[in-house]
Amino acid sequence: MSDQMPALSLAAVPGRRKTTLELAAEIERRGFTGIYCPSMFDGLALCEGIAFATSEIPFGTSVTPIYTRPVLDYAHTASFIHEVSGGRFSFGIGISHGPSMARMGKSLGKPLTDTRNFVAEYNAIERIGEKPPLVLAALRKKMIALSAEIGDGMVFANGARSHMGESLAALPDGKRDDADFYIGNMIPTCISDDIEAAKATNRRTLIGYVQLPNYQNYWREAGYVEEMDAIAAAVEAGEKDRIPSLMSDKWLADTTLFGSVSDVMDGVAAWREAGIRTPILVPSSAAGNQMKAFEEMFAAYA
Repeated sequence: MSDQMPALSLAAVPGRRKTTLELAAEIERRGFTGIYCPSMFDGLALCEGIAFATSEIPFGTSVTPIYTRPVLDYAHTASFIHEVSGGRFSFGIGISHGPSMARMGKSLGKPLTDTRNFVAEYNAIERIGEKPPLVLAALRKKMIALSAEIGDGMVFANGARSHMGESLAALPDGKRDDADFYIGNMIPTCISDDIEAAKATNRRTLIGYVQLPNYQNYWREAGYVEEMDAIAAAVEAGEKDRIPSLMSDKWLADTTLFGSVSDVMDGVAAWREAGIRTPILVPSSAAGNQMKAFEEMFAAYA
């Protein structure tokens, strides 16, 4: 068991935005090592609030989609948050997912090219103040290598721990060994002594991701060919109700954390041993909503 504190993922659900900022202050007070905000409900806006609600904890977006606002607009906002927070902010960017972009009336382009172009335009912007570190969302090896070439770090979401050594081998030695190069992973986490309930909760968290072709291809690369082929076939056949039964226990244990406090803490330590410098726990509860999940997380790390 390890008592080293992880970072936490935080999203501001409409109607609870002020409470979420109070939660951010509590996360800092309890000694967690970071707060990272996904794109849902505007994670960049939440980061602006966190800059004022906290005073010491590192925080950032994990991640902001590159297609939804002009690069200049993003650069101004990122620079502002970085400055007012005293340099605690990191700007995580990514291409997001086709269904998410479609809901916003956007379409995905070429991930590597579009990311490279975004970063080049972002870096060329002048007279806006100091910019924060730039962290790239990555799953597969070409994007991992690109993060080392043009970024200050990289972040997975729902990575497979058993595959992490091979994934991180795409980084040059200078980046793998550089403590200043950010390597994070968003890990769905459910703390509960009811193991089956915890597993069911994490399956619900990932039910959308396993239907995405880019994630299916990543998990095939990680060795879960049978599971991903079966899920793809179920999606094609319109049998989505079968998907949870196709998400194997082995795959679930490789991509999420669940179970007792001891189980989760041991898992966090294992993620660090696998090369993830910043494990970012994404709390869910088998017994309630987001606030209940944080209540359980705080009790675990009290």
